[in-house]
Amino acid sequence: MEIQTLNPITPRQRQRIEAFLKRNGLRFDDMHYYAAITDDDGEMIAGGGLKGNVIKCVAVDDAHKGEAIANTLISHLIAHANEEGHSNVMLFTKPKNRQLFESLSFRLLAEAPEAVLMETGIGGINNMVEQLKKIKKEGEVCKENNQECKKEEKTNLNTSTPQHLNPSTPQPLTTTTPLRGVVVMNCNPFTLGHRYLIEQAAKQVERLFVMVVREDCSLFAYAERKAMVEQGVAHLKNVTVIDGSEYAISQATFPTYFLKRLDDAADTQMLLDLDLFRRHIAPALGATVRFVGTEPTDRLTRRYNQLMHEVLADVREIVRLEKEDNAVSASRVRKAMEQGDMSTIRQLVPPTTLPYIIAHLATQALQAELDTTPKPGLVDKDNNGAHRDMDYALMQRSIDTLHPYFVKLALLGCADTLPMHTTIRDIGIEAEKAMLSATNGVNTHKGALFSMGLAVVAAAHEERKIAANEEQILKERNGGEDVLVSLQTTIKALAASFPDTSGTHGSKAKLLSKGTTAIKGALDNAREGYEMLFAEWLPFYIERRKERDAHTLHKTLLRIMCDLDDTNVIYRTNLATAEEVKQEARALLDSFSKAHTAEDKEKRIAAELLALKDMDKRYTARNISPGGAADMLSLTIFIGSIQT
Repeated sequence: MEIQTLNPITPRQRQRIEAFLKRNGLRFDDMHYYAAITDDDGEMIAGGGLKGNVIKCVAVDDAHKGEAIANTLISHLIAHANEEGHSNVMLFTKPKNRQLFESLSFRLLAEAPEAVLMETGIGGINNMVEQLKKIKKEGEVCKENNQECKKEEKTNLNTSTPQHLNPSTPQPLTTTTPLRGVVVMNCNPFTLGHRYLIEQAAKQVERLFVMVVREDCSLFAYAERKAMVEQGVAHLKNVTVIDGSEYAISQATFPTYFLKRLDDAADTQMLLDLDLFRRHIAPALGATVRFVGTEPTDRLTRRYNQLMHEVLADVREIVRLEKEDNAVSASRVRKAMEQGDMSTIRQLVPPTTLPYIIAHLATQALQAELDTTPKPGLVDKDNNGAHRDMDYALMQRSIDTLHPYFVKLALLGCADTLPMHTTIRDIGIEAEKAMLSATNGVNTHKGALFSMGLAVVAAAHEERKIAANEEQILKERNGGEDVLVSLQTTIKALAASFPDTSGTHGSKAKLLSKGTTAIKGALDNAREGYEMLFAEWLPFYIERRKERDAHTLHKTLLRIMCDLDDTNVIYRTNLATAEEVKQEARALLDSFSKAHTAEDKEKRIAAELLALKDMDKRYTARNISPGGAADMLSLTIFIGSIQT
């Protein structure tokens, strides 16, 4: 017998794994590594895989059980996981296999009727428990410096009833033992609804721990979500925000390959998650109460709440905060982000969340520009355009790298006074270095970083002003137009403090133009507050979007190309070619607009997309890349998303 390594990604090897698992009553699950034990004839008789530090899809043919094959296989998988940097290894399996894996040094973490979670190795859940105990100790109440404050809290707790609570919610008991509670939430992003739940829960206990779900499969990354919560509840002195459990079990992490019925998967992963909480997290924190918000719409969350009542001793449901007869939810915020409805977002999130939303809108704008396909001479989903050193994957990596710096810039702008240009510059330099490192030195988004960075700082600063005196400011401003005027003024003020540049494509294009004052670089346009963008391109974009035009971004790009002295085109070619680009963009845009009937419109759009593809081929051959127009398209999309 020997151990062979199979690659689950390779179709032929995956088929071999699937056939073996099916023979043993299992289904294939997501894995990056699979080890197979074969007999002398090369027939697979045992196998097991890995996904990160989780062992999956372990099976041994009936004819070979009892030959210590399982021990050999599991030892091999553990060793391989250790080589990949994992000091502890976990597995999900059927309850009947628990004794077998305990004999192989695994210890039980959690169990449910259809599955158990086990672990082996150094540290693991014991490390997490010790960290939670330390947090509990650091957060002990009734210390000398806040003794009187806590006494006052106890008095309030025992003499008043929290408002808007479910009538069946147990009220806090008069006891000498500190009452501690836990809220576990995702916060994608953190809303006023989340804050309300925490505030109401905090009234019922002496110490409330808020655990943010650690799994990164949300729009907002874990670090962002945790930061939003910390900033959003900073005013609550008896609330401690703690790291999410690395052992949280969700639909994304729980394997289903060994369940007889897939219908059992949701309940099983929920019960395992709750058992982990009951066995490990709650005792480490000394917590006896679990708080949740009521769930009127989502079936899975409502089922989770139901199971929570069955498994845990003290579960308190707090009726969710509503606005306009709808629960305040993160999904409503994300929908408003998609629609560019900042006025709705302001009503659903605390001011501390807004910088993170602004940063995401900026990143999404860059992504929207990249995804627009076809584009003339530019990188898109189809090809690299006129760029031999860039492709879609590289541009995507660049956008992902820049996102944390947009967050930094938004947080910087969220202040009572405008930041110094040197501070903005330092973050920009840091972002540029990170971008170049991620792209192996290729300048993918330097121009976009400058224009978008200024706009992000300005937008965050405007939101800070509104949050400070929302009623008065919105009363003085006449809808979206005045919001845009104020934003444009702030961009001008920020750009005015930046010194003239040298060595950029814009400055070199000016030299190629022999000193003509008609050519403006990125800084010149910023100092003027992007006049053409606010006056022409943004209204054009908004109008197309209101009409639900499927080719809004294509048309807006062409509209920008009609007007912009694109220094990237001038730098790569010459002034005459730049003027030719303007004229061709104008002719193509006019052609887009001449359809009258629905049938005519459909035919014309198909024809114009072909014309765009033809333009792309010709521009690629002539080394023409309207990169400045692409940057302005991103900026137009971004400002369009925050205009109200």
